[in-house]
Amino acid sequence: MPHVTGTFATSPHVVPTHRAIPRLVSDPVTELARMGTDASGQIVRLHLGPFRPYLVSHPDHVQQVLKTDWTNFVREGVFWRPLQRLIGHESILGEGEGWASARKILQPLFTARYVASLAEDMADIIAERVAGLGDLTRGDSPIDVEHHMTSIVNQAVIKVLFGGRISPETAESLAPEFATCATSIGFRMLLPFASYSIRLPGDRAFLRAAKKIDEIVYPLIERAKRENNDGKEVVSALLTARLEKEGRADLRQVRDDLVNIYGAASETTAMSLIWLWQVLHDHPDVNARLQEEIDRVVGGGPVRPSHVAEMPYLRAVLQELLRVYPNAWVVPRQTVADTVIGGVPVKAGSQVLISPYTTHRLEEFWPRPLEFDPGRWTDDTGERRHRYAFIPFGLGPHVCLGQHLFYIEASLVIANLMSRYRPVVANPQKLRPVPGGATLRPKQKLFLHLQPIERNRAA
Repeated sequence: MPHVTGTFATSPHVVPTHRAIPRLVSDPVTELARMGTDASGQIVRLHLGPFRPYLVSHPDHVQQVLKTDWTNFVREGVFWRPLQRLIGHESILGEGEGWASARKILQPLFTARYVASLAEDMADIIAERVAGLGDLTRGDSPIDVEHHMTSIVNQAVIKVLFGGRISPETAESLAPEFATCATSIGFRMLLPFASYSIRLPGDRAFLRAAKKIDEIVYPLIERAKRENNDGKEVVSALLTARLEKEGRADLRQVRDDLVNIYGAASETTAMSLIWLWQVLHDHPDVNARLQEEIDRVVGGGPVRPSHVAEMPYLRAVLQELLRVYPNAWVVPRQTVADTVIGGVPVKAGSQVLISPYTTHRLEEFWPRPLEFDPGRWTDDTGERRHRYAFIPFGLGPHVCLGQHLFYIEASLVIANLMSRYRPVVANPQKLRPVPGGATLRPKQKLFLHLQPIERNRAA
């Protein structure tokens, strides 16, 4: 099919029901991307029975939805209802005054400067947890990558959010509940037109996990409110900011803020770190260059936040990882008024799906799109690339606040692991991407052998 730019198409590329549903049920992430790339970025209309969303992938169209006409594309509708039972309706992932208030208060907590102020504590926690993995690898036993990446990231995020107010045991119990919420809404995402009066698989697990999250988070907020200190951990900063700006600190609102921050800072980072090790196994040249950089910069000493800026290749690896395996595989929006996207009329109330996984695979903007190549980020091609061709954190007014936190957190975990051990995948395989809610995760389990580096053990 010839390329159709955003200004010349007058009708969408239609995928009929008898083709769309079987493809999306069998392999939703890959097939959705294939529908977009087969259409060369043209608007795609998915016929899913009575539900007929538009798939938007061309950077020009993505820019319209996220930036130039963003007020007409809101985070509401059938795709958001499953998540709102966890994240709340007046949250940073919402709309209107609730979103504006939350963003104004949360934005200062995610600047590069504020994240840097938290990074030393994060580095200590990560180093301690990574060092502890050595006890698990004696006898050449492999570790479960998902479990341990999630656990390490979880402990670091918990430290940033709650300081010393939460026990390690309670902190460990929080991550599985979030994972349950993320993975149990799959049927709701694939069948968004299904009534909530009908119980779908995963509904009970979701509600049970959300209740347990509240049982952990609310007491921590109440304790922080009683202590009324000026700590730099996020819960104290949130309470102080809401008191200063609004004259009150509603516990439900603070709970929604923290749940949104936790999900953005832990789930997304942990998932990226799972994909990384298989990628490094498949690309020994990338692995060798990354290992050389970490050895040169860190040596045998502890990894500190100051090291991160000295490792540009690690940054390039993470950027390419986010291109190939973006945290969000689909970003839903609902139109407020009739509009036109790339020449295609779209009626008010329509669902529009942005797919970073698709946009990052459009060959017009990413030569050799399926090839993992960190070199894309170390030459000058990025200066000529469409700004909206790379959207792992979104862009525009709703851009994710956690970018700085992701890069520092992920870099610290990787540098700590690779400065202490030589990670070797125990069960190499082709990982299949599956949706965990809106998050992208591998379907298969991955295991790592961690071979200790003698100089680090001596140190």
